[in-house]
Parts: sequence; structure tokens; C-alpha cells
Amino acid sequence: MSEKVWFITGAARGFGRVWAEAALARGDKVVATARDAGMLGKLVECYGEQVLPLPLDVTDAQQVVDAVAQAHQHFGRLDVILNNAGFALVGAIEEARVDDVKAEFDTNFFGALRVIQAALPILRQQKRGHILGVSRVAGIVAGPMVGFYNASKWALEALHDSLARRSPASESR
Repeated sequence: MSEKVWFITGAARGFGRVWAEAALARGDKVVATARDAGMLGKLVECYGEQVLPLPLDVTDAQQVVDAVAQAHQHFGRLDVILNNAGFALVGAIEEARVDDVKAEFDTNFFGALRVIQAALPILRQQKRGHILGVSRVAGIVAGPMVGFYNASKWALEALHDSLARRSPASESR
């Protein structure tokens, strides 16, 4: 089985769109998600049934569960989970409102966590699959004026690092 089924968050533009187009161009199937699924129309025009466009706001826990379930039901499996949805809060640390910082973490970290928690049981049952998280260099090196973005991406890096390590309990399954 060379064709893969991708589940991509934030596929309306930017890197998410680029990855969706690249996967589709190589013959893979893509569940392309975006807060505004209408922005995914061109993908459907170009690739037809190869792509399943779904509305998804990763901050909505039930919508995440429903989208992952619908994707799995539609294509019968999931091979690659690509957590790309996110945004950067730019500004000085002392100027940021706590609610804005919470919103950034809710998207960048907890949104990815929601998708992972919804998809991981499927991947474990299949005994295969990959989970990719987009963090860029911001998950490794801090920069001025994007401290909260860095913090959300460092948390995402730690989550993926932990997930990548096998525990003795997982080895016995």
C-alpha cells in the first residue's frame, strides 16, 4: 500500500495547503481541514474524491472528535496526522493579555493535543501511522516578540518527544 491517507489541520493556506497539494499530487488521499472549509474548494476542484474537505476549529473538542471519526469512516484508515493549525501572538511579554495567550495555547498546543487524542486510538488499532507536529525553529530557539508562540511550540515539541518514546507497556501490546 503506497498511497497514504493524510489528515491535515490548517490546510486552507500556508504550509498546510502546500503539504495537502503535495500529498494529493503524488496520489495520496487527504482529509483537508480548515476553520472555513469553503477555502478548500480549489483542492476539491483539482483532486475530486481524493480530498475530503472538513470544517475544523481545533479549539472545539467535539468538532475534532467528529472530524477524525468522519475522516476515518470516509477513507477507512488514517496514515499521517499532520497538526499544522496555529498562529503567532506577536508582542512584548508584558503587553500580552492572558486571554490572548490562552487562545494561542488553545490552538497551537491543546488543538494539536485534541487531534492526537482523537486519532491515536485509531493508529494504535491499525498498528501503524505517523503523527507530525509543525513547530518550526520556534520550538527550539526563542526569539524576541514571540515568546508565547515559542512557549506553545516548545510544549508541542515536548509532547511529540514524549509520544515518540516507547514505554515498556506499549512494547507488550
